[in-house]
Amino acid sequence: MKLHDVRVHRSDENLARRDQLAWKIAEVATDPVEVTPEVTEMVINRVIDNASVAAASLTRRPVVSARSQALSHPRSIGGDGANTFGTDAAIRVSPEWAAWANGVAVRELDYHDTFLSAEYSHPGDNIPPITAVAQHLAASRGLTGRDLVRGIATGYEIQIDLVKAISLHEHKIDHVAHLGPSAAAGIGSLLGLDAETIFQAVGQALHTTTATRQSRKGEISSWKAHAPAFAGKLAVEAVDRAVRGETSPTPIYEGEDGVIAWLLDGADAAYSVPLPERGEAKRAILDSYTKEHSAEYQAQAWIDLARKLHNQHPELAAPGAIASVVIHTSHHTHFVIGSGANDPQKYDPTASRETLDHSIPYIFTVALQDGSWHHVDSYSPERAGRADTVALWHSVTTVEDPEWTRRYHSLDVSEKAFGGRVVITLSTGETITDEIAVADAHPLGARPFGRAEYVNKFRTL
Repeated sequence: MKLHDVRVHRSDENLARRDQLAWKIAEVATDPVEVTPEVTEMVINRVIDNASVAAASLTRRPVVSARSQALSHPRSIGGDGANTFGTDAAIRVSPEWAAWANGVAVRELDYHDTFLSAEYSHPGDNIPPITAVAQHLAASRGLTGRDLVRGIATGYEIQIDLVKAISLHEHKIDHVAHLGPSAAAGIGSLLGLDAETIFQAVGQALHTTTATRQSRKGEISSWKAHAPAFAGKLAVEAVDRAVRGETSPTPIYEGEDGVIAWLLDGADAAYSVPLPERGEAKRAILDSYTKEHSAEYQAQAWIDLARKLHNQHPELAAPGAIASVVIHTSHHTHFVIGSGANDPQKYDPTASRETLDHSIPYIFTVALQDGSWHHVDSYSPERAGRADTVALWHSVTTVEDPEWTRRYHSLDVSEKAFGGRVVITLSTGETITDEIAVADAHPLGARPFGRAEYVNKFRTL
C-alpha cells in the first residue's frame, strides 16, 4: 500500500490532476491486476450475504416503496435493464433505479457487512449499484462474472481505504459520502473505463452524496436505509454523465471550496490515504466482517456476550435481580449507540425499529433476557414494551473506556476490537463482570463466518 498525502490547496496553487485523490482512486480502478482467489471467494460470500438480508426485508414498507418506485422506471435504452429483489426475473428496470431498490432492500435490516476505522461503513452497499450496471450492460459489452468480481473488489477497496483515513462523522457528515466515490470507481473497473472518465465520475459522485448525519440521530427514520441506496443511485448516474463527457468539480477533495475545506477538517487539514500500488492486488474486502445479528455492528459482540451471560447465570433472569448494568466501551459505542448520545429515544419502548437498532441499552437488555436475537421478534412493539424489559433497560448505561477506544481505532487487526467490559450489579450488591473484544462471527471471533455460515444465513432468512 502507498500512503497519499492529501491537503487543501488554494486555487492559485493549480494542483495537478494526477496529484488529486480522485485521480489516484481512478488509477486504482483502472489497474488490470487480477483479483486473487481468496478475494473472489469473499466477494461471492458477500453477494450471498446481501441476498440474504434483502430476502428478509422484501415485505417491509421502505423496501416495498423503493421497489415500487423502481418498477415505475422500465429499462432504459442501450442495455437490458437490471433486476430488483422481489420481482420476476423477466422484469427489468433502469439500472440506477435497480441500484436504488436493491440498495434499500440490502440496508433495511442493518444486517450485512461492516468496516469500522476512522469512519464507519457497510461496504456491501457497493454491490447493488455495481451489479445493476453489470446486468444492464452484460450483453452489449460482453461482461462476465469475472468483470463483476473485479468491480466489486474495487468498490470495497476504495471505500475501506477512505474509511481508514478520513473521518466524516466528526463533522456530522453521513458515511455514505465515501460510498459515492467507491461505487463510481467500482463501476469504472467493471466497465474498463479510462482514468479520465472514472476521475470525473468519482468527483461527481462525491459532490452529490455529502449529507448530514441527522439520519442517524435522535428519532431515526426509514431514510437510514435509503441513504446508501441514494448514494449508489447517484454513483450510477455520475458514471453515466462522465461517459458522455461531462466533468466534475475539481479538485473535489483538495479545493479551497472543496469537501475537506468546508465539510471536514478545514483549510489546514491533512490526511494520509492508503491505496494499493500499481500491480498490487485489491484485498481490502478481507478486512471487513459481516453480521450474525440484525443490529448495529457495535452491538454484535454485546449480543454474543449477553447470550453467554444468559446461559451461564440463570439467576439474572429473576425479576428485580439486577440493580444496574454499566457497559465500558469505545467512544463510538458510547456516544453513537449508547447513553452518551443523550438521545431519550434510545430508552423509549415506542421508538422505531431503526432507533432501537441504534440503542445498545435496549439490545443488551433483550439479548440478556432472551439469550438470543431475532431480526423481527427482538424489535417487535410487544417485545420492547414488556414491563420487566423496560425496567432493566432503563438501568443500563454506557461509559467510554480509553483502552477500548484505542483498540477500536487500532490499525493492528489482531487487537482491533468492537466490544468492551460489562459490570452487572445485582440487587444483593454482588457484581458479575465479563468482557468481549469481537463478535463471535468476526474472523478472530469464537465462530468465524465461512461459506457454510453465509449459505445458512441465506437459507434461514
